[in-house]
Amino acid sequence: MKQIIKILSTAKHLWRYYLAIGVFTVFLSILTLSQPMFSGWAIDEMRKGTSARVDYVVMLAIAIFVIDLMHNLFSNISGYLGDQMAVKLNRSLSLSYYKHILSLPQGYFDTELSGKIINRLNRSILQITNFMQMMSNNFLQFIFSTIFSLAIVAIYSWQVALMLFALYPIYIWMTFRSSGTWQAYQAKKNHFTDVASGRFAEAISQVRVVKSFIQEARELTFFDHLQKKVVKTNAPQSKFWHVRDVQRRLVLNVIFLAVYIYIFKGGATGQFTPGQVVALILYASQIRIPIFTISFLVENTQKAVADSKDYFEILELKPEIKDTPNAKNINVIAGSIEFKNVGFSYDNKQTVLRDISLKIKPDSKVALVGESGEGKTTLTNLLMRLYEPRLGSISIDGQDISQVTQNSLRSQIGVVFQDPALFSGTIFENIAYSNSNATKYDVIKAAKAANADDFIEQFENGYDTEIGERGLKLSGGQKQRIAIARALLKDAPILVLDEATSSLDSKSEAMVQEALKRLMKGRTTIIIAHRLSTIQHVDQIVTIKNGKIDEVGSPSKLSKSDGIYAQLLELQQTKNETTKKKLRAYDIAS
Repeated sequence: MKQIIKILSTAKHLWRYYLAIGVFTVFLSILTLSQPMFSGWAIDEMRKGTSARVDYVVMLAIAIFVIDLMHNLFSNISGYLGDQMAVKLNRSLSLSYYKHILSLPQGYFDTELSGKIINRLNRSILQITNFMQMMSNNFLQFIFSTIFSLAIVAIYSWQVALMLFALYPIYIWMTFRSSGTWQAYQAKKNHFTDVASGRFAEAISQVRVVKSFIQEARELTFFDHLQKKVVKTNAPQSKFWHVRDVQRRLVLNVIFLAVYIYIFKGGATGQFTPGQVVALILYASQIRIPIFTISFLVENTQKAVADSKDYFEILELKPEIKDTPNAKNINVIAGSIEFKNVGFSYDNKQTVLRDISLKIKPDSKVALVGESGEGKTTLTNLLMRLYEPRLGSISIDGQDISQVTQNSLRSQIGVVFQDPALFSGTIFENIAYSNSNATKYDVIKAAKAANADDFIEQFENGYDTEIGERGLKLSGGQKQRIAIARALLKDAPILVLDEATSSLDSKSEAMVQEALKRLMKGRTTIIIAHRLSTIQHVDQIVTIKNGKIDEVGSPSKLSKSDGIYAQLLELQQTKNETTKKKLRAYDIAS
């Protein structure tokens, strides 16, 4: 019941639609229930033979015709309102889910497949929307038609009304008894479906990898294995439900047997007129339809409850990183950065960073060097508050970043990732992604500074060229220059640069390096370096070892210290497979 209340609360803002549908449902119920009454009156009148009033019978026929017309009109109006309600509810639920997902910390996405997140959204919203449509269209009609039918039947015979009423508590009780087991099966099916969908989305997004390693059969086998589990789980679930349904309907059959015997016996003994017998049979049949509808209602209710659990569990997740109540916008003038006794672990078990204390001067270039997994990228993520340090503090121009708004903090930090991370759409849209108010002039200026304008203009549609998912239609160097243009357009005083030139050809690398120099000019820059040639031109090198800062100093100073940087320089001079392997451990291109 708690879950149903949650589902109902998601649609409370659409109460006007539910009210209107409810009113039409009442009208439809009254119209439907008036037909058996008119039919009974007509039969009793026709029994009079030649003395029957023809005009009265014709009037009853016309009344039934008018009822049919009104039923046709009202049911379609109600259906239209239901359709509008459903699409508005879908939009509302989707926006709520998406907004909340975007508010969750980076750590949530580190442990979840994107395909699973999307599949949960689609499945949950589909079932919630179906449930609310069912509640408005079927449940209300079920309630009103049942109440009105029983009330009219009671006028004819309270005994028949009592027998028919007894159907409901018995049928509902038997149905809900099977609910827990059915939902357990459904939870298993949802899990298998989510994992399969997650892998499907992952494989499609990296289809070039799949094809290049000839792993289509492997991916199909993985997907089919999970789908088989869904099929295997569905069999006992379906069997369980239908066995219980046979039992429920058997009780229904027995009670209706008693009802028909009582009605037929009453008609035979003169207790009821033929018209009353017909009316009672028609009303009993109309009550029988909602009874069978209960099975449909309960099944859809169970689906909504089972399939919406993930949706509500995610909405109940509290973002770990929140703005403090009195958070102010950060004011960055110089761009100095200080890490003070910072400690961090992803799972509160294995420590990634220990007692990191580091001061970065304004308008300086600092390179982070260390083996893969030592926390270089983690440091920059902490600076942007994608994660929260477990210990210590981080400040910019003396302002603790935990005390300022996240939006203002991130607006002051430009980022160029190793993976350019472009979106489907046009080149213009991708460059302007960092500044929604950018004009065409602003975008072209940034593209020129990033050495991107020349190749963009060579495309037939120029800046309006569609680049495909993740920039599939562009080369590595072209994607990287668009990413640099995006960062230039943001014009933030602090820059995080996950250098990505190691995989480019020499010509593309030269153009990207030239663009990067323009980008770094006048900004405080933190570089996660992948080439020693880049490190040699920074103001300061910070080496990280075992989660701690090992050395801090200028390239010339550290080249003589016999530390990590000096060792890397020495390895660079010796070109063999062993030294290449050691360099790769530091994410350094040989």
